Amino acid sequence: MNRLKEKYNNEIVNDLMSKYSYKSKMEVPKLDKIVINMGVGDGAANAKLIEAAVHDLRLISGQQPVVTKAKKAIAGFKIREGQAIGCKVTLRGENMYNFLDKLISITLPRVRDFRGVSSKSFDGRGNYTIGLNEQLIFSEIVYDDVVKVRGMDIVFVTTAKTNEEAYDLLKGFGMPFKK
Repeated sequence: MNRLKEKYNNEIVNDLMSKYSYKSKMEVPKLDKIVINMGVGDGAANAKLIEAAVHDLRLISGQQPVVTKAKKAIAGFKIREGQAIGCKVTLRGENMYNFLDKLISITLPRVRDFRGVSSKSFDGRGNYTIGLNEQLIFSEIVYDDVVKVRGMDIVFVTTAKTNEEAYDLLKGFGMPFKK
């Protein structure tokens, strides 16, 4: 069993039950899934950029990414409907906790001048999003193999009803929020 999953079951559930006075353990918010999305805007013109993004995301997540396609044509961006424009991966269960553990304890501290993640990135329904500028902060990525430096979005989907509950849940996992 993963270290963070044990921490959730043994500590976080009890802390949240006492703070929000839930009647049942089933009411306590939990992490549902983590979605990692990498947009490849110039991948429309060059298929090798999409392949490189899929390869990088596979190394980062340990899971095969899905190539995302444009839902409608946008002439200003020279994108046609059905054209590959990025890739994403959805992590659940053991993979999700392993990725979260790696992100909090190894990856985020590697960011230069890191002072914590913003506590303003909640969506109002208990979900949290982090935007990263480059994939090089992950230890699995070899600098010489990178075709192009690109960012990604990491979305933490929780069962929390409010931002405060989600904040306390992620804080319990050890998410380094700014003071």
